[in-house]
Amino acid sequence: MRLKNLPSEFQEALPILEKIKTAGYEAYFVGGSVRDALLNRPIHDVDIATSSYPEETKRIFHRTVDVGIEHGTVLVLENGGEYEVTTFRTEDVYVDYRRPKSVSFVRSLEEDLKRRDFTVNAFALDEEGTVIDKFGGLEDLKHHILRAVGVAAERFNEDALRIMRGFRFAASLDFTIEEETFKAMTEHAPLLEKISVERSFIEFDKLLMAPFWRKGLSALMTSQAQDYLPHMRHSHGKLQSFLDDTEQSFRFSTSEQAWALLIIKLGLDNPRAFLKSWKTSSQFQKDVEKIVAIYYFRLTNNLDKPELYRYGKYLVKQAEELRQSQGLSVDFTRIDELDQDLTIHDKHDIVVNGGMLIKELGMKPGPEMGAILKAVEEAIVLGNLANDKAAIFEFVAEQAD
Repeated sequence: MRLKNLPSEFQEALPILEKIKTAGYEAYFVGGSVRDALLNRPIHDVDIATSSYPEETKRIFHRTVDVGIEHGTVLVLENGGEYEVTTFRTEDVYVDYRRPKSVSFVRSLEEDLKRRDFTVNAFALDEEGTVIDKFGGLEDLKHHILRAVGVAAERFNEDALRIMRGFRFAASLDFTIEEETFKAMTEHAPLLEKISVERSFIEFDKLLMAPFWRKGLSALMTSQAQDYLPHMRHSHGKLQSFLDDTEQSFRFSTSEQAWALLIIKLGLDNPRAFLKSWKTSSQFQKDVEKIVAIYYFRLTNNLDKPELYRYGKYLVKQAEELRQSQGLSVDFTRIDELDQDLTIHDKHDIVVNGGMLIKELGMKPGPEMGAILKAVEEAIVLGNLANDKAAIFEFVAEQAD
C-alpha cells in the first residue's frame, strides 16, 4: 500500500530520512504516526527508525542530543525541528515486566518491528509513502482489530504496561481486541502490580479521556484488570454502575472531571488518599477533590455565591456536567449569573490587604487580623460590602470595636 499524499508532519521530516539514506543506511517513519496517517487521525510525534547505529547517526547530523542513546535513540536537531531517530534493535529478556535487560542494535527492519506491541503499531513508511506491513496490520486496521504482534503472551510478559495500552487503544481507536490477544491480556493482568503506578495512571487517564472510553473500560473490566490497579480490587460492580449510570454519549472535558466521577462511583470517602496512591500531583488532587465536593453539595443544595466563589466557575461547571451525565437536573445559566454577580473571584482581588491594615490602621498581625480579613472577604462575596478601600476600612473599624 502507498500513501498518495504524505501528511505535512512527514514531509517536514523527509530531509532527515534522505540524509540517512544518502549516508548509506535505511530509514523509515515507524509506529503510531504511520497508523494515525492511515486512519486520517492527527499525527503527534513522528518517530524515525534506522539501520545506522547511534554513533553513525551522530556523524550524519551536525546537532544531536543523546536522549536515550543506550537504547539507540538520538535526538536530531535539524531545520528548526526535533526528531527522535532510533536504531533498529532487538531486546533481551525483560527483567521487571517493563524493561529489557539489554538491547542489541541490528540492521534489520523486520527484527525491529517484530518487538512492537500491536500489529497496527508495527508499520514502517518510506520516503515515497510506501507502507511496509510485516504482520498483517493493514488487514487489522481495515477491520478495526487490535492484535498483538507475534505470540500475544510473550508481548505482555515482556512489558505488562502493554495491557493498559491495549485498553487505551480500544478506547481511542474504537477497535475490538482480538480473542487471543485479549485472553493473553487477561491472563497477564496480575503483572500490572509490578508496573510503576505513574505509567498505569497515564494509560488509564488516556483511556478515560478517549472518545470511546466506555469500550476501553468495558474491556478492562471484562479482563478483571482493575483488581491489579491501586485501590480498585473487587470494584467490578461499582465500575459497572459507572458505565450504566452515565449517559451513553458523554465525554469527559478534563482528566480531573473523569477521575472525580470515578471516585464518586467507587464510593470513596477519601479522594486525596486514592489519588495519592496513583502518584498524582498535589494540584490534581485538590481540583478533583473540589469537583467531588461540589457534586455532593449539589445533591441537596442549590448553588449560591459562596460556593461559586469558593470552588470557581471552571470546576463548578465540571461538576454540573457530571450531574448532567447522571441524568440529574442542571442549571448552567445560574452558574454564569452568579459568576457575573461576584465582585471578586479571588481574595487577591480585594483592594485592601493585611499590610495596609498594619500600615494605615495600626493593626497587629495575628489571628484577630486574619479573622477580620476573612470577614471582609465573605462580606464582599455576599454583596454586603463594596470592594472599596474606604468602605472596607470602615467595616474593619466596626469589626475591631
